[in-house]
Amino acid sequence: MGANGLVAVGVPPQPLWLLYIKIGILSLSLLLFALSCFALSASPWGSGGLTLFVCLFTFIVYGGALALELKWPQFFYRVGALIGYILCVIFWLAGWAWSASESSVWLSWTWRRDVGGALAAIAALGAFVWVATIVHLVYFILACVREDSPASQAELGQVKPESSAVPPAQEQFQQEPVYNQQQQPAYQQ
Repeated sequence: MGANGLVAVGVPPQPLWLLYIKIGILSLSLLLFALSCFALSASPWGSGGLTLFVCLFTFIVYGGALALELKWPQFFYRVGALIGYILCVIFWLAGWAWSASESSVWLSWTWRRDVGGALAAIAALGAFVWVATIVHLVYFILACVREDSPASQAELGQVKPESSAVPPAQEQFQQEPVYNQQQQPAYQQ
């Protein structure tokens, strides 16, 4: 048990609602991508660029994982998905926190309320996506750890344990016939 499930290949058995959370993360990332593009068009520096990067990174990680889960589950490497999910959590935290900080500056000190509003929306929705990525990460890890992976990973070179109806102590073995010792002929020189 334990870490064996995290390094296995294949999709772990997950509840269906995790698929909906993943689709929600991708949908909100698309909306945040549009808001980031608007914020970057008005102000070409700041947190809009980081949020744009985080959205693209989320499309690659979650979209790629979703495609592998649904179409090619034999190529789904859990440790790669785990690293990508952890990086998404870290990047979303940095993205929405910086957007919240920058939106307060735009809304209080400048006359461009539209950019400040876009950054505030990025911060609010980004915080929601951040929480959703944490929930997905936690339940992905739980699904991997709870799976009985050694018995189901024979394609990785591990041997499946075979269950027998008779306990090992009660198995009957046939006696092999005893053969006479053959003597080697002496070689003449």
